Amino acid sequence: MMKDLLSIAPLSGEDFDNILARAGELKAKQKRGERHTPLAGKTLAMIFEKSSTRTRVSFEVGMFQLGGHALFLSPSDTQIGRGEEIRDTARVLSRYVDGIMVRTFAQEIVEELAKCASIPVINGLTDRHHPCQVLADLFTVREKLGKLKGLKLVYIGDGNNMANSLIEGAVKAGMGITLACPEGYEPDGGVLGAAKREAGDRVQVVRDPIEAAKGADVLYTDVWASMGQEKEKAEREKAFAGYQINAAVLKAAKPGALVMHCLPAHRGEEITDEVMEGENSVVFDEAENRLHVQKAILEMLIKH
Repeated sequence: MMKDLLSIAPLSGEDFDNILARAGELKAKQKRGERHTPLAGKTLAMIFEKSSTRTRVSFEVGMFQLGGHALFLSPSDTQIGRGEEIRDTARVLSRYVDGIMVRTFAQEIVEELAKCASIPVINGLTDRHHPCQVLADLFTVREKLGKLKGLKLVYIGDGNNMANSLIEGAVKAGMGITLACPEGYEPDGGVLGAAKREAGDRVQVVRDPIEAAKGADVLYTDVWASMGQEKEKAEREKAFAGYQINAAVLKAAKPGALVMHCLPAHRGEEITDEVMEGENSVVFDEAENRLHVQKAILEMLIKH
């Protein structure tokens, strides 16, 4: 059984399947109004070096619904913001709380926290990976289409943390994934190389969004400039012109293809308002499913 959740690739097939299955059970329990509090008396420390809407609210509400308590810690609330070493914070928090969720910049921060903590550590987002979001995305696809294996997922835009985790998630699920990225904005070379070695031609990077979208079961995109890249906004707007999910891209995909976005969305840039509000969009279903999937992760990691 997994000790931490730092990225998707290290997950065993059993843990991957168990997270999605348990998320469905917990979602059904909530819809039936059943009280389920296996984490009564447990506490989660939530360290935020990057701001958030969905990550903070879904983890905090998830812990509450499971009977536990969540502590929000911004850089100004902890000694990390004043230069305390990660290993010292990890050791101290391990003596106070039952788990740590961290949303930060460098993947190395999450890795060091996990190495030095004696309690589970969850990656709420880094510049390299966003595993909780992608597990919720894949849960949503399976919920809507009834399966994952054999489907074609197409990602259009920046080869960022979302692209990296979608690659790892698609390979784990037996899906094909095609990424349409401008030159110079491809996914992490290590992530891409490992995926190609495992899945071969099921993983592809191309330039043309329309060509990529042909036969797609799922269309996915993210903002052109993520947090920390604001100074590159003008340069990125030029590079990503045309890398948008719009009516033409949707028409190239299979009829009934799902349209997804991890949010927040910049409507009119990476996705049109028409498509985001259209009948193919499951954007807000996937946002809701962050709660159910993360409850499954919290239960698996902290309950025992």
